[in-house]
Amino acid sequence: MAKKVRKKTPTKKAAAGNTLTKEDRKTLKSLKTMADNVVSFATRGRAPHLEIPSRSLSNVRYNRSKKFIEMGGSKNKRELFNLSQAKSYMQAMLVGSGCKQLIDEGKTTSIRGLYYLLKHTIEGTKEETFDDQSDSDPIIEDIEVTLDALREELHLYASNRGNMMGDLTLNDNGTELNCSRVGRNGYSIPSIVEPNVLSFVNNKCKFVLHVEKDTVFTRFVEDEFWKTHNCLLTHGSGQPPRGVRRMLNRLHHELKLPVYCLLDNDPWGYYIYSVIKQGSINLAYESQRMAIPNARFMGLRSKDFDRCDLSPSVTIKLSDTDKKRAKQIAKYPWFEKKKAWQKEIDTMLTNGFKLEVESLISKDISYVTEEYVPSRLQDRDFLD
Repeated sequence: MAKKVRKKTPTKKAAAGNTLTKEDRKTLKSLKTMADNVVSFATRGRAPHLEIPSRSLSNVRYNRSKKFIEMGGSKNKRELFNLSQAKSYMQAMLVGSGCKQLIDEGKTTSIRGLYYLLKHTIEGTKEETFDDQSDSDPIIEDIEVTLDALREELHLYASNRGNMMGDLTLNDNGTELNCSRVGRNGYSIPSIVEPNVLSFVNNKCKFVLHVEKDTVFTRFVEDEFWKTHNCLLTHGSGQPPRGVRRMLNRLHHELKLPVYCLLDNDPWGYYIYSVIKQGSINLAYESQRMAIPNARFMGLRSKDFDRCDLSPSVTIKLSDTDKKRAKQIAKYPWFEKKKAWQKEIDTMLTNGFKLEVESLISKDISYVTEEYVPSRLQDRDFLD
């Protein structure tokens, strides 16, 4: 049984009727410090500026001891009185102000919602604060990395694209629920899954089985795989969004649940596994709270065409893009020295085709739940 994680008790009030959590107070302090620096610089006759950690590829590295991607120490200076940087500087301060408003009022919004909240024509000009959302999204990431705060701690969320089914009881913002008793699709994993809003009350699952698509997830739910094998099923509708990745990270580290990934036998499936395991280059600054270095790749495997005696009719020919991407993935620092992964990718390229998990349906509609995965679990047949 999982140890109950107690909700943090709000102790300080902000706007009328709103209380601030410990996390809110920490984030507000960081936002206030960022704003106070403007006054401090101006008082001392210095040009106000922000030092934003660089999110370029050259400032990202693979930490072999931690086994995940992280950012280096390089920073970019963004100055108010530099004509080429003034707009992005002011946009950063505007986003910070918008996030402070959300926290003060105890409200959340989507990143698109924040774009509309802050979008306006600057008085006395024809200049817009943001031309479109592609202007505001990178600024939000700048604020995240500058403050070392999750986007969710800024009261921003993304769309929900993932579900969870299994005997796990949660406290979701004051409502206690069991993930196996909230409908046939299970619990919809929200974007914000931080401990101050979502805590684990009681867990009876032994491991997490993460599948790539909702269609495969539905097969496992209908066959009640989670009951038979006492596990928690999750999916992320392809590339899992931040909320799903953060949830998997918490399940693994807080409840000590092993995470096994059942993904397609193609470069995209390999990449999804890479992101779950080592983190992504774009979100390298969040790897500590999202990556799961001990995750394992269960399949589908290149050798499964022969091992499962599949028909050639279920294969999908590799495109030139697939081949190029596979070779790139083989050179990832976390794969390049692993013989098993080199063999896996080489076999797929030699085969000249890729396989989707759904191809196993050609054997039997429940082959994946009744034979394939049980065999992989019994044999401990995973890729690291």
